[in-house]
Amino acid sequence: MGAVDSPVMGHGSGNGIPKLSAGKYRRMDAQLEEDEQESNIFETKYSGSGDCRKYVLVCAIFASLNSVLLGYDVGVMSGAIIYIQKDLQITEVQQEILVGSLSFVSILGSLAGGRTSDVIGRKWTIGLAAIIFQMGAAIMTCAPNFLLLMIGRLLAGIGIGFGVMIAPVYIAEISPTVSRGSLTSFPEICINIGILLGYVSNYAFSGLSKHLSWRVMLGVGILPSIFIGCALFVIPESPRWLVMQKRVDEARSVLLKVSDNAAEAEERLAEIEEAAGTSTMEKHEEKVVWQELLHPSVSLRRMMITGFGIQCFQQISGIDASVYYSPTIFRDAGIESDSKILAATVAVGFTKTIFILVAIVLIDRVGRRPLLYISTIGMTLCLFGLALSLALLADELVSSKVGIMGAIFAVCGNVAFFSVGLGPICWVLSSEIFPLKVRAQACAIGAVGNRICSGLIAMTFLSVTKAISVAGTFFIFSSVAALSVVFVHYLVPETKGKSLEQIENLFQSGKELQTGEVELGDVEHLVPRENKSLSNKDVLGYIGEVHQQQ
Repeated sequence: MGAVDSPVMGHGSGNGIPKLSAGKYRRMDAQLEEDEQESNIFETKYSGSGDCRKYVLVCAIFASLNSVLLGYDVGVMSGAIIYIQKDLQITEVQQEILVGSLSFVSILGSLAGGRTSDVIGRKWTIGLAAIIFQMGAAIMTCAPNFLLLMIGRLLAGIGIGFGVMIAPVYIAEISPTVSRGSLTSFPEICINIGILLGYVSNYAFSGLSKHLSWRVMLGVGILPSIFIGCALFVIPESPRWLVMQKRVDEARSVLLKVSDNAAEAEERLAEIEEAAGTSTMEKHEEKVVWQELLHPSVSLRRMMITGFGIQCFQQISGIDASVYYSPTIFRDAGIESDSKILAATVAVGFTKTIFILVAIVLIDRVGRRPLLYISTIGMTLCLFGLALSLALLADELVSSKVGIMGAIFAVCGNVAFFSVGLGPICWVLSSEIFPLKVRAQACAIGAVGNRICSGLIAMTFLSVTKAISVAGTFFIFSSVAALSVVFVHYLVPETKGKSLEQIENLFQSGKELQTGEVELGDVEHLVPRENKSLSNKDVLGYIGEVHQQQ
């Protein structure tokens, strides 16, 4: 059904409902059509000179380089741990602590990063993150024992925590409104690129001695942080932070570089000044916000269950086990050569990177729920297939070649389905479902849950596999992924194309709005507030009138 504007009418109508002035109140699908037109305007608007767009793009890429560090660490540690174990003779428990500690420590960096960025600025917080990571990477590279290796790991984790927190904040504050969504997806892309680079590094340096190979693998991680240091001489400070520091002229200068024209820059500056003027009030309200989160309303409780649940399911379905311990999986499948194991992990990295790009293309076209269904069902089947392949191999019911190919295919399929849905949509939903007043704090709670679950999986995987086998562990992950399908079906609404008010209504009613037809919920947004006392008969008459006009 196409979008319509209500025609102008006098003080009465045949059904007793005052008609709406043209353009004042519109249907929800009219708003969607307007959003699409805005998107087209953006593409046309920046396709001319493109100088402003290119500059913002470069700033977003440089700011996202810290996310490459997180991805690189995840990817490189999966292979480096093989040689660390051989060289330093560490135990399985020490391996788990070494791998899993990063998730817990990065929480500390992220929590400290918010206050730090308010004091020294967004730009220099990006630089600080790179410096701390460099220190950690250097200590790990030269570590002669497990203790120094852990100290370096903890420093690297704090640096990564700073980096992954500040990147989306900086990008959001410097980007034009119409391109903010796509630009803030850069950190997620960079994480996957980092994972791929880590896998490639593992394979490239696997031929070195066991004493040297893992040190070079970890040392290469310093290179992206060097590029970040150079980037500080290119990217500007966040205009919002400059306004908060009363440096309005500098903020205006930055906005002129990242806006299409002077009028737009002045408009954005006025909005920032207005927002900065209310920051004191927001600080006073912060205590009230936390009270609201601790004693939520029915609708907010539903939002928190959805947001926190999707964050936890993202990790407890075993994605970190598939990424961090893919060499362990492939060795259990029967691959004996370290170089062949690391070559198989490169295939995993390529798959994960390609499908995150697919998700970014589809997420606003297909919708959140369809991609989540595809993702969670696909992960369930792949995890079950992986567990079955390993179990059949253990009982020698299939040939080694068939089992190995089945394991590689299942791991690649699992990361592909994860990247096309549950991986990126988890963060999108968290930013969409909560009301503005509690969004930051509620998202922070979800992120903490995500990191804790990630750390628990990484730090217990080897112990669990030793107790019940690798196949048994992935049978459990498959069951958890199956539960995530049920979770999505009952507790995750479709948010594509809906305003924040409409999303809030979904959680208030507990039912999802239908699309394609005029509904009572639509009419509540269509009629003026003074007419909210209309009877159901009047509302149904109005719906009939809209159908006749079409």
